[in-house]
Amino acid sequence: MGKKSFLILISFGIFLNSCSIEKKYIKHNKFFEKDISNLEQKNSKIQTKDYLLFIGSSSIVRWETIKKDMYPYKVIRNGYGGAHYYDLIHFIERICKGHEKAKAIFIFVANDITGVEFGNHRDLKPREVKRLFKSVYKKIRNKLGDKIPIYIIETTPTPSRWDVWEKIKSTNDLIMSYTEKENELFYITTRDYFLNDNGTPISNYFVDDQLHLNDLGYKIWSKIIKNKIKNPQ
Repeated sequence: MGKKSFLILISFGIFLNSCSIEKKYIKHNKFFEKDISNLEQKNSKIQTKDYLLFIGSSSIVRWETIKKDMYPYKVIRNGYGGAHYYDLIHFIERICKGHEKAKAIFIFVANDITGVEFGNHRDLKPREVKRLFKSVYKKIRNKLGDKIPIYIIETTPTPSRWDVWEKIKSTNDLIMSYTEKENELFYITTRDYFLNDNGTPISNYFVDDQLHLNDLGYKIWSKIIKNKIKNPQ
């Protein structure tokens, strides 16, 4: 088999896997439609370049001090509250459209394992979250090419989801292991900064719900992220 034929076969395999997992989670392809449409409208008005694009769930949406915290970098937030990898897989290409001039992309999605069942949500197993992440990552690469660095911000340990931290940690570790095998894909670990000497989450870094970061928590996030940008390996 020639090299060209081999690459075509690999691409076809990725396409089939992506279609398969999308079909598995097809019931999650409309719930956030309004949010995604709003992001598409914002994307169509982008006039800048060499910015950091942040994609993800409510921790991205609520980061209102991001421009100050991430200075001197320019930033754009494309988050939607409640995001999971099992719905992001349907929307990621629309969210990324128009961002060919981004300096780097940062992804934070933290709701696939919560310890709480509600509506259509049931916690996924760590390997299934990794599988979804891989598909989302491949879709970004297919849309924007392989030159833009992509950083994954790991799911931070929080007091409100401490009961399922071991499952979240396992997911983090699986995704981190995958990033080590890909070019221009980097992992940002945060856990050591948010755990005290007893190995439990530091509540002072979170708002009252003990899930979302407060201003101090975001300042710590920004410091970790900036250090990773300077030293990606």
